[in-house]
Amino acid sequence: MTAVQVNNGVNVQALLDAREALTNAPEAAQFKWRAECKWVNGTHSSSTVEGFFGLGDEQRHRTTFKFDADHPEVFASEDNGATPVELVLVGLASCLTAGVAAVAQNREIQLKSVTATLEGGMDIAGILGIDSDVRNGFDGINVHFNIDADASQEDIEALVAQSQKRSAVFDIVTNPTNVTVEVN
Repeated sequence: MTAVQVNNGVNVQALLDAREALTNAPEAAQFKWRAECKWVNGTHSSSTVEGFFGLGDEQRHRTTFKFDADHPEVFASEDNGATPVELVLVGLASCLTAGVAAVAQNREIQLKSVTATLEGGMDIAGILGIDSDVRNGFDGINVHFNIDADASQEDIEALVAQSQKRSAVFDIVTNPTNVTVEVN
């Protein structure tokens, strides 16, 4: 009998090697992620991501990534990009989905398809200043995965649980993060 080769496109051995190396050199595990945002016009802004600090040195992505953000026409805006809150949902979905792929590869589970659908509820009476008792952000986020894999439902649920446990963006969204805002 030939063993089935699982390939979800994740180099698990490299991840395990990195974990071991960083266990022995914890200072190299200190990363600083960066984004720069420039106002375009109205509520439209354009952000770039190109460099970060990690492994004890400055690093660069292979390319500069660009993201436009705006508000929809129903907010009297131009709708030149996703709203900032939608970009948060994209970040959460992307992080959880990457985790599912990595955990599946490590557990030798072949994925056929993975779709994460996220929805965040928000009462905009807060951000519009209508009601100061209404939170400005999401009142909750629902994440729904549709995963087709060569695994039992229990194993698929375990993939998602492990992804959630290790997701940086899930942690950022579900736990308070100190944010300092300065003006030069």
